[in-house]
Amino acid sequence: MSTPQLDQPSLYASREPIFPKRVSGRFRNLKWVVMAVTLLIYYVTPWIRWDRGSLMPDQAVLVDLANRRFFFFWIEIWPHEFYIVAGLLVMAGLGLFLFTSALGRVWCGYACPQTVWTDLFILVERWIEGDRNNRIRLHRQGWDLKKARLRLTKWTAWLVIALLTGGAWVFYFTDAPTLARDLLTLNAHPVAWVTIAILTATTFAFGGFAREQICIYACPWPRIQAAMMDEDTLTVAYRDWRGEPRGKAAAKPAAMPAIAPKGDCIDCMACVNVCPMGIDIRDGQQLECITCALCIDACDEIMDRTGKPRGLIGYMALRDEEAERTGATPRSVRAHVLRPRTLLYFTMWSAIGVLLSLALVMRSEVDMNVTPVRNPLYVTLSDGAIRNSYELRLRNKQHEAVTFQLGVEAPGQLILSVEGAPAQQITVAPDQTLTQRLYLTAPAGSDMSGIESSQIALTAAQIDGQARTRIDTVFHGKETSQ
Repeated sequence: MSTPQLDQPSLYASREPIFPKRVSGRFRNLKWVVMAVTLLIYYVTPWIRWDRGSLMPDQAVLVDLANRRFFFFWIEIWPHEFYIVAGLLVMAGLGLFLFTSALGRVWCGYACPQTVWTDLFILVERWIEGDRNNRIRLHRQGWDLKKARLRLTKWTAWLVIALLTGGAWVFYFTDAPTLARDLLTLNAHPVAWVTIAILTATTFAFGGFAREQICIYACPWPRIQAAMMDEDTLTVAYRDWRGEPRGKAAAKPAAMPAIAPKGDCIDCMACVNVCPMGIDIRDGQQLECITCALCIDACDEIMDRTGKPRGLIGYMALRDEEAERTGATPRSVRAHVLRPRTLLYFTMWSAIGVLLSLALVMRSEVDMNVTPVRNPLYVTLSDGAIRNSYELRLRNKQHEAVTFQLGVEAPGQLILSVEGAPAQQITVAPDQTLTQRLYLTAPAGSDMSGIESSQIALTAAQIDGQARTRIDTVFHGKETSQ
């Protein structure tokens, strides 16, 4: 006798599309400003010109992968200076910790690229298909000519934005005007086409369709943020002690018995309708909340209409909840922000910034590295003189060719000569590194020739310039018998 099979409930739930309603207010206006500024910086920066000489593109911000260098206006970072990039990444991480500790997921709500482009895509969607109710009706109705026309128009606009986004990113890695011309004439390198295609597809999919799913499932930050927040963190919250019980307060006839008083929340769902993550902030803190504060604008607008004070939904710290419930005065914003945890993050962030600034200011425009040739350590010439060989690497960070005068500092007499050059001078091309063989010779019978090893220094000074560098090394002589 067979056992009847029980139907197992499906653990899969298809995504319910979210159609945020248009809202106005101070936080929405702030998001518009942040979106405009960040997009302007992203799209315009590759086109800012900066004189870099005849051998490099005149581009202010450039990632030169071929030569492993990074240019940012007057700053040029070479491969051996990657610690500067590492320091900037550490500063970015500490800055994220600082803002999260003080104001929750404020980065996610305002400046994250996923948020910025999703906001832009929703704005385009609203222009074409209408506000929330119109988009919901369009989503639910069957396909007809009008729906096809609106969807095709929207997707085309999204694709143009995605294409501009992918193209702008590639412009950071080569001369923007040259690449634009090559793209228009179909002469661009295949790597450029592939990169643009990948970035276009991901921007189109993430900003147009995935949206909140990227924040919830793909991004690790929602699961890390709890470690950065504590009871003093200011974050968006619903004041349930003021809003509950919810419901519209209807006027009662005189003959009716007394009705329990209602809270300030009239259950209008405005906070839910404007949320780009589709959550109800009244359910408490949730992983999905990106602290965009649009629910604050929506609720404040309803409070104004109903003649009730603003702040039913607003920024609040967990530590202040008990005080607000009892009507006491909560701590000031300054007290929440300027506390040991945030001050520690800020101090670390500032210290790294100061150190990086000093490193940039104090670095020389020329770098020199000298490696003694150890096989053999020295050569005895026919006249009894002792000669050492060295590999010199001289890096010129300037945008013009520079001639350097080489010299040696030693406790005794040493003669410096350059392989293949009659004089003690070498010329290094702009933004290049020159490798050159040098010889130091101690005349026969001199003090330097009779000492097993001596500490010396090689110098390189720019002719007709200020650049000068010095590096310590060793001269090996023939040890005299006692």
